[in-house]
Amino acid sequence: MSEMPRPPGILLVDDEAPARSRLRQLLDDIAADFPHRVVGEAGDGCAALDLLATLPAETPADIALIDIRMPRMDGIELAQQLAGLPRPPAVVFVTAYDEFALKAFELAAADYLLKPAKAARLLEALRKARRLLPADPLLQALAPAGRTRLRVVERGGVLLVPAAEVLYLRAEQKYVTLRTAEREYLLEESLAHLESEFAPRFVRIHRNCLVAAEAVAGVLREADPTEPGGEPHWALRLKGVPEHLPVSRRQWPQVKESLGL
Repeated sequence: MSEMPRPPGILLVDDEAPARSRLRQLLDDIAADFPHRVVGEAGDGCAALDLLATLPAETPADIALIDIRMPRMDGIELAQQLAGLPRPPAVVFVTAYDEFALKAFELAAADYLLKPAKAARLLEALRKARRLLPADPLLQALAPAGRTRLRVVERGGVLLVPAAEVLYLRAEQKYVTLRTAEREYLLEESLAHLESEFAPRFVRIHRNCLVAAEAVAGVLREADPTEPGGEPHWALRLKGVPEHLPVSRRQWPQVKESLGL
């Protein structure tokens, strides 16, 4: 006998408790037509990321119902953060503001609801969200510059590192090391995805390293410690840290052009 598929897990994110209660009531009303589990509630985007970091793998959030205007982290930035997860939930925006780029919502592979939401409309949105992946076109239309903060899971919590503070991103085994002037962090994202999202802010200097163009303080020639007796190579000096980052011979012409050297 084949195993019955598990009902989708739903995350509710709204800064107003009555709005979350209203969504729970609507979900109860349509439970017979759309079996589901509410895996948690959060009052803003930061709290939602903290909650997601604690969910067990067997009960993930498959769909997130997200308000747009919230303190600390609004719904748009939260959706961007979710899109970077290994298994991002589908996003349905729930908003009271119909002027908030509705055309972008209509063209994206997600959905939106206007408050006060109706049960039939919520059911339609959830069925669509279950079929579709999170909508990159929507996120690009609403915030073409990409995320302003990067999500780091550390000691069971979530840290949000401002992208403007990142000096470089370096792939090491299955993680990416994010370096600021103060310290290093580990990201569970691919370097290729980060390069695509943050170009041209970051420049690829090696197959495993991206450097923030504004963090470059200068260049120098130095010997490669991994190749004793080999020819010196170009390396970058960075603002705020003593280390030098080697530039591969293959990438040097592009790096030189990108940085105006």
